[in-house]
Amino acid sequence: MTVLQVADLSFGYGADKLFQGITFSLEHGQRAALVAPNGAGKSTLLRLVARELIPDTGSVVIRKGVRVAYFRQSHELQAEGTVLDAFLSGFSEVLDLRHALTAAQHAAASGSEADLDRLSDLTDRYHIAGGDDLERRVEIIAAHLGFTPADMDRPVASLSGGERGRLQLGVVLAIEPDLLLLDEPTNHLDIETITWLEKHLAGLAGALLCVSHDRAFLDAVCPNTMELGQRSFRTYPLKYSDYAVAREEDLARERELAERQEAFVAKTEDFIRRNIAGQKTKQAQSRRKMLDKLETIDRPEDVWATAEKVRFRFAPAPRSGDIVLDARGLGASRGGRALFSGVELLIRRGDRVGVVGPNGTGKSTLLKLLAGAGAPEDVGDVRRGTNLCQGYFDQHLGSLDPQRTAVEEIRSVRADMNVDATRQYLSRFRFYGDDALRKVQGFSGGERSRLALAKLLLEPRNLLFLDEPTNHLDIPAAEILEEALAGFEGTVLLVSHDRRFLEQVTTRIVAVREGRVDVYPGGFRDYRDNLEKLAAEAAAREAEEREAARGPAGGGRGGRGGASAPRDEQRGAAAAADRGAKAPGRAVRRSGATMPPPDDAGDAAARKRAFESDKAAARAAERKRKRIKELEAEIAAGESQLAEMRDELKKDPGGDWAKLAEAARKEQALAKRVDAAMAEWMALSEELGASATAGGGA
Repeated sequence: MTVLQVADLSFGYGADKLFQGITFSLEHGQRAALVAPNGAGKSTLLRLVARELIPDTGSVVIRKGVRVAYFRQSHELQAEGTVLDAFLSGFSEVLDLRHALTAAQHAAASGSEADLDRLSDLTDRYHIAGGDDLERRVEIIAAHLGFTPADMDRPVASLSGGERGRLQLGVVLAIEPDLLLLDEPTNHLDIETITWLEKHLAGLAGALLCVSHDRAFLDAVCPNTMELGQRSFRTYPLKYSDYAVAREEDLARERELAERQEAFVAKTEDFIRRNIAGQKTKQAQSRRKMLDKLETIDRPEDVWATAEKVRFRFAPAPRSGDIVLDARGLGASRGGRALFSGVELLIRRGDRVGVVGPNGTGKSTLLKLLAGAGAPEDVGDVRRGTNLCQGYFDQHLGSLDPQRTAVEEIRSVRADMNVDATRQYLSRFRFYGDDALRKVQGFSGGERSRLALAKLLLEPRNLLFLDEPTNHLDIPAAEILEEALAGFEGTVLLVSHDRRFLEQVTTRIVAVREGRVDVYPGGFRDYRDNLEKLAAEAAAREAEEREAARGPAGGGRGGRGGASAPRDEQRGAAAAADRGAKAPGRAVRRSGATMPPPDDAGDAAARKRAFESDKAAARAAERKRKRIKELEAEIAAGESQLAEMRDELKKDPGGDWAKLAEAARKEQALAKRVDAAMAEWMALSEELGASATAGGGA
């Protein structure tokens, strides 16, 4: 069922078109990523879909009755009411009943029969409206987003910017919409919360259109990718990593076709010039008519080409000593709460250390202590090595003055650079033309991040402290920064929630969690694999302990018998997998599930339902196996046909460029069908493998 249809959409400001001719649709259950560099109009397109803006041309049609939820980067929340009121704001009837019920509970303290009757009536109405179940679902979502039960009564006006972002995300998730629009949902989320969000979104029944610069998140959530350009719109039935490879192949093929046509046209025009007045006049005239009718193949638009021109180059710096930092007994508290204590950490030259952990545990505080910028009340000692030239990137970009221009910001560090030299330097960071003369207060988040990095790289550095350096960078800029840091000869300590960035850059991991600071050898991938292994081992141990406690007879607790075992195992596995990831004070443990598991009845009816469920699962598995065989045959035939078509495309068209262009279009269409079949085959194979594993462990 199609829930969204966008046709021939265009939008711009004045004569400048952001994009044009955008056409796509989303089916119920389809999840798609919308990708493009900063400034290409991704957020604008989401606002057009949400009908907050009116397009210049084209249409946006949302199926009647479809519930739409839109998460904005700007975190636009009303400052009235409590956190719980905000979570329930999408359910006006339930929210009104809850307020009435609260008032009735206070009034019932009088003991009057009328007040008690009203309380009873409102309680029944609240239950019938599903208020209890909704509150339970909201509490689980809120806990995963870092809100404790005590936070639910906090006024929205008291929340920080990051908390408001997480609250707005929770509000749109609680609605469970048919069409969900997400604009940078992972900003202000820690790695554990992002992992939960991936699982939650994968389980949603509705359609999803997501804008994000988090490559790992896009790979996990969106099996489809849409690329927004100024004059092109490409769709791929592939996750982001596979799309990045496929688009390069498409661009290379399209460039080759355009170049071959250009060469043919140039050769033909040369023939016409030389023979239009000679003996071959008729041939020249014939070829001129042919050129007039020829459908021109335009060079493909490479939307990432400009974005990839950013250059993060480190100025040559003197070599530091082998021992860079030796931290002993570090400790810090904020707001009366101890963040960590007794931290021992030795940093050697060339180390690239990633600091990870949940929000609020003190990652940025630890980074500041190591950089010598801690608070007076902090404890411990940091011995610094010799010949250090350090630089610090603040995630809040406090080094920038909103009233200065980009040129003035650079010259505040290097007064010896004239305006022309400064503008040339800024062009390396994608500040072109008059952009360098604009004031910082009018810059986007990505522009501010690039400017802060430009200031940081002006002077020689052999020790870098980076606090969320990729927060506002688009994908090409983040990848270029990765490459620069991987080749950096100095020492780097960085805080980040970008898993792909951490994987590419770090050589050691420092994990800050619940007052502990642990050091892990190896990069982020090794750290993550180690955590998953420990969680699996803990789950297996708890399962064995429960099995031993039940005894050979499999006796249950509380008279419920063996029927409680599946639920106990599910609880134990979720608890083990999440041990250590629970933030202080949270009432609900993190898990991949949003809704609590249903209670087993433990009677004959439950066993019958379980038997029927197993039969249905077996039939579904058989259908999947059959479909996998069909897909394998379809993929093999498609790849064979593609090879033949590509061989034909390499041959000289003999002047019939219209036929060649049609053949190229058919080849691209077939390639996308084969890619879609391959994606479906992989998904079905993973589902069968997961179900087989679950069945074997039961």
